[in-house]
Amino acid sequence: MSPEVYNRCVEEHADRLYRFVLKNVRDEDKAADIVQDAYEKMWRYREGVQDDKAKSYLFTTAYHVMIDALKREQRMTRPERGLPDEGCSGEQYSDLNEILHAALERLPADQKMVILLRDYEGYSYEEIEQITGLSQSQVKVYIYRARVFLKKYIGQPELVV
Repeated sequence: MSPEVYNRCVEEHADRLYRFVLKNVRDEDKAADIVQDAYEKMWRYREGVQDDKAKSYLFTTAYHVMIDALKREQRMTRPERGLPDEGCSGEQYSDLNEILHAALERLPADQKMVILLRDYEGYSYEEIEQITGLSQSQVKVYIYRARVFLKKYIGQPELVV
């Protein structure tokens, strides 16, 4: 990979990569560090990165750096996870965006990653498979389970709106 291709990759994908990481780690400084680490690794190993695979390499690297950071953080503090029946289905509430973010935070890390890549960022199953290293069938299973959880958590749409 040439420096020109690397710079073009930074210009084209930096915002999207940062947005993806930020939705997962929910901390601007950590997200910026993870994105910077991903670009640093891409630069260090640029000789082995094909120009047409730069985006995939970048998101895969960021994904693995993020997973490592989340696992380190999880070992330090064990987050409390709510059950699906703790959702907002019995309450009158109007901020669907807030409800969705609360539901996403309760998903296991792998399910959260694939649902964000698929539904928020618009990646295909094949691209998610390349980024995460999971099989395509496992990606589909995680997405299905995440959607079922989100549906149970949110409850009846008429109560949310």
